[in-house]
Amino acid sequence: MPITLSTTLLGLLTGLGLIVAIGAQNAFVLRQGLTRRHVGLVVAVCAVSDAALIVAGVAGVGAVITAHPAVVTVVRWVGAAYLIAFAVQSLRRAARPGALEAEGRAGTRRGTLLTVLALTWLNPHVYLDTVLLLGSVANQQGADRWWFAAGAVTASVLWFGSLGFGARLLAPLFARPVTWRVLDVVIAVVMVTIAATLLLSA
Repeated sequence: MPITLSTTLLGLLTGLGLIVAIGAQNAFVLRQGLTRRHVGLVVAVCAVSDAALIVAGVAGVGAVITAHPAVVTVVRWVGAAYLIAFAVQSLRRAARPGALEAEGRAGTRRGTLLTVLALTWLNPHVYLDTVLLLGSVANQQGADRWWFAAGAVTASVLWFGSLGFGARLLAPLFARPVTWRVLDVVIAVVMVTIAATLLLSA
C-alpha cells in the first residue's frame, strides 16, 4: 500500500474514532435528521467546521492554543453554560407530548444555524480532539501530514452525512411520542454529563 494511501486511511480511521461517539453535536445532528429540518445545513456546518479545525491543527494552531490556556478556559465555561441550557430545553420537550410531525414544524433556519454553531464551536472537546490530538498525530506523519488531514476530513463528511441523512430510516420508530421523550431525556443527560465534565476539569 503506497504510503500516502496508508496515511490517508490512518487519518480516516483516527477521525472516525474521535467523532463516532454520543456527544452534544452528534445528538443534535441526529435530532435534526429525525425531524428532517435543515439537515443539509446542519451536516454542512459540522463537516466544514471539523475540516477547518483539522486544517488548523495540522497547520500548528494547536501549539498556539496550548500556549494560551485562558482561551480554552473561557470556552469551557461558556460551553458548559450553553450545554446546561440545551439540556433544560430537552427536558421541557420531554415533559410534553409531541410526535415527529409536530417536531417537523418547529425550528427556524436561523435558530438551527445558531444552535449547531454553538454546539460545535463552544465545545472545548472539539478543539482537543481536532486541533490538538488530530493535529499532533498528523504532524507525526511528516511530509504526508496533509494526506492524514484529508482522511480525517473525509471521516467527518462521511459520519455527519450518514448520521443526518440516515436518521430518517428511524422515522417510523419516532412517530411515537414516548420515543421522542426517551430521546430528549437521553440528550439532556448527555448534555449535563458533558457540562459537568467541563466544569470539573476547570
